[in-house]
Amino acid sequence: METRILKIDEDTKLDRLDKVLAEKLDFSRKRIKDLLDEGNVLVNQKVMKASYKVCVGDEIEVSIPELDSTEVLPEPIDLNIVYEDHDIIVINKPKGMVVHPAPGHYSGTLVNALLYHCKDLSGINGVMRPGIVHRIDKDTSGLLVVAKNDVAHESLSQQLQDKTCHREYVAIVHNPFTHEHGTIHAPIGRDDKDRQKMAVTANNSKDAITHFTVLENFKKFAYIKCQLETGRTHQIRVHMQYIEHPIAGDPKYGPRKTIQANGQLLHACALEFVHPTTNEKMRFEIGLEPTFERVLNELREGILIGSGCYESEVFIEARNKDGEELTNIINFYDYVEVQPPEVYDHLLQTGDFGNIFELKNHIKKIVEAVESAGKIIVATGDVHHFTR
Repeated sequence: METRILKIDEDTKLDRLDKVLAEKLDFSRKRIKDLLDEGNVLVNQKVMKASYKVCVGDEIEVSIPELDSTEVLPEPIDLNIVYEDHDIIVINKPKGMVVHPAPGHYSGTLVNALLYHCKDLSGINGVMRPGIVHRIDKDTSGLLVVAKNDVAHESLSQQLQDKTCHREYVAIVHNPFTHEHGTIHAPIGRDDKDRQKMAVTANNSKDAITHFTVLENFKKFAYIKCQLETGRTHQIRVHMQYIEHPIAGDPKYGPRKTIQANGQLLHACALEFVHPTTNEKMRFEIGLEPTFERVLNELREGILIGSGCYESEVFIEARNKDGEELTNIINFYDYVEVQPPEVYDHLLQTGDFGNIFELKNHIKKIVEAVESAGKIIVATGDVHHFTR
């Protein structure tokens, strides 16, 4: 059972107990409700209702039940191990992997893989997060250091607190810059309108500092490097959105029209810290994640030019046999990966559109329109006419 003590000071927004807990703890509202209902929250040593309004000077004690050890099981998942010794293990986490078990993700996480690979991990963070010193988001790839024992965990945590552990990221963001360097110093807290998101806010927030350098500018994007001075949840994603350069591909903080990359194009490329027992300064660097590298190369080659569109917007126009435009079925622009004309010709011959028109909600409409159309025009710079 993990216990957390929260002291209410003058900087805390005085609100209902459940709302204050939601601000202070990185838990869902349901988890907060369960803790309160089960009597695991004490205010000044007394059980209080969710509606209790906290006061300055209140001391809140939260007892957090750990997951039963049988619920977090070792799993034979391949790990990309960059470095390992008796105290630490440095992992290159793939895009799409959750770091530790949480509601909805009790299997397939980095922790499941670590439990299979390592006999011992630090127990400071409990059964659910053994060895985890810092986290990166599910769809962020890159370097992560894990502690194998409590001594290593305490040392690495202290370095993070003292800001002597350096973490560098690269990202592809919307909109080119007019300057080469910048620092974003803006507090981050829960978004008042969407509790699943973070935001730059003065309400119940924590200090957050991100430094960035522009590596390359493109027509509608930029390739940047970021260095964290603090480590708030979603920090780089929130800060870049705040200065109107949201990370490309980001489904939570990015624009609706963006590069399709199965999540944000953010990669933890470098990690530097002092070894917990040898006191040796260690630095690790890794290359780009495959999807990130592909998108960056397409930007450099001028294939991908803006807002998720390739060499030009792909306009799909369907007409019936009388030549009337089927506007009731298709009347929109969207972005797909442009293929050579012969590929479209083959797809029209075979009717296999699913591999090319990955527009999710629009796939069915496209197929229906094409099947009833006498002609489909695909414009990819030049206009190519295909008939069935």
